[in-house]
Amino acid sequence: MATVALFPGSFDPFTAGHLNILKRALTMFDEVVVAVGVNQDKRGFFSTEQKLDIIAQATAGIKGIRIINYDGLTVDICRQLGIRHIVRGVRNMLDFENERSIADANRRLAPEIETIIIPTAQEFAHISSSAVRDILRHNGDTSLFMPEGVKLPEV
Repeated sequence: MATVALFPGSFDPFTAGHLNILKRALTMFDEVVVAVGVNQDKRGFFSTEQKLDIIAQATAGIKGIRIINYDGLTVDICRQLGIRHIVRGVRNMLDFENERSIADANRRLAPEIETIIIPTAQEFAHISSSAVRDILRHNGDTSLFMPEGVKLPEV
């Protein structure tokens, strides 16, 4: 039986750090579903379609990945897809505390679903989607922060 994990996020945009977490999750799971969610607390910079395209570009040629979008609770999409593991990445202790709180809430809502927290590799720890968006707003070069070969849409 194949093991499957959900890697949810707003991915606005999907960065080299996200790709690092995804590749490392693939060493633990047969398939990872990258799930672009709607975060009601964040105003999206890229449209859902653009986010899906960026992820498809970043993961081209990597086996074991499925890309979807969803609206609602992460545990609900896990249940709908029959997934029992959520993968989350962290860059630092602040990220960890936030992710641990979310994992605790998810465990209360769905005790059968476990969250796996993966710290990003050190060379990607400085990368955040918000930094990439800021660089884009000021017409800067994002190539050091994005997966190789990704062409971002014009903003």
